[in-house]
Amino acid sequence: MPTPGIEAVKLAVLAAVPGDASSPHLNRLSAYFTLKMLSEGTHQHSGEQLDQFFDFHASEVEHIQGLEQIGLSLLSTKKHFASVLPVFRSLFTEANFPEERLDKLKKQKQLSLKLRFQRNNQWASQRFRSLLFGPEHPYGEISTTEDVDAITREDCVTFFREQLWAEPVLYLSGQFDEVSLRQILATFGDLPVRAAEPIGQKFPMHFPEKVYEAREEALQSSIRIGTHLMPKAHPDYLPFYVFNVFLGGYFGSRLIKNIREDKGLTYGIYSSIGSLKHQEYWMLMADVEKSQLQLALREIYLEIERMLEEPLPEDEVEVVRNYLAGSFLSKFSNAFDLMEHFKAVDKQGLDMRFYEAQLQYVKDFQPADIQAVAKKYLQLPRLLEVVVG
Repeated sequence: MPTPGIEAVKLAVLAAVPGDASSPHLNRLSAYFTLKMLSEGTHQHSGEQLDQFFDFHASEVEHIQGLEQIGLSLLSTKKHFASVLPVFRSLFTEANFPEERLDKLKKQKQLSLKLRFQRNNQWASQRFRSLLFGPEHPYGEISTTEDVDAITREDCVTFFREQLWAEPVLYLSGQFDEVSLRQILATFGDLPVRAAEPIGQKFPMHFPEKVYEAREEALQSSIRIGTHLMPKAHPDYLPFYVFNVFLGGYFGSRLIKNIREDKGLTYGIYSSIGSLKHQEYWMLMADVEKSQLQLALREIYLEIERMLEEPLPEDEVEVVRNYLAGSFLSKFSNAFDLMEHFKAVDKQGLDMRFYEAQLQYVKDFQPADIQAVAKKYLQLPRLLEVVVG
């Protein structure tokens, strides 16, 4: 996506995370540490030299870690892009995995895992995903400090040689020309490419039991409620997308007005749609005072029920319609935002025409239609509820 008005170039190289049902913990941690280690030293440069080189050339390398894709991105000025590209390319095949840098990263990861467990909101989200996708699934696995201890330099080297850069995709945005494009193609044309073992897509679909993890010392309880959804290409997606905005997708939503403004039970409550390659998922999030937990849960479900059953007032419909139209335009304010939105649909086999259809739907949707679709997905047997605290 060329954008002549920006004196910068961003190149992102993303690859599929290989599916490995036999050892999801080890495989995902191997991917995590292997990616982190790419910028910790190559056969030509130490980690410190790489940091100094990119800083001197006003460039930044980012590690991209996702449930389904991992990779590296380079953000540089147009002036320096040609100079830094070969060094950036060396990270992909010339990493030397110094043992002392791996030990440092492992200690940082162990601390991160300990803090995640201690913080109610982070642990609630982790537990939610584990139950939503299944604890043995790569999307739902929960790594432990013992898992981190088990990672060795040999694990990273093996993953680097045998599994990294599966089905890579290059995304380029900013100010570039044909010369830059040819340089990128020449530089990355020999990148090793391998097929990825697909990640399984069988998930739990009904959640009859609510999960409550009590913590006596906690002052707040973290609430997570959600379910599986359809992919973006499904005809139910756009109606549910709009319904979610009414319910908890913006600062004037029903949940904000009821739970935060009217009842004063929380500072923030919202709901959102998470995106995966083959489907989406929905999650509602709130942190409330522990003594008010049951009241908050009752009001949340009452608000969902009201949204599903009662006609939506015309003035509220117009407010949401205008909000969506305005926020839609702001999402595409620069080239890098544009590329992020393209990546979101590209992984599901769609293109930018999806957003044209989305904007048109925002202009034309009928309240009864979005309510009818939401009823399919927000029935209690389909909803997973997790509370920590």
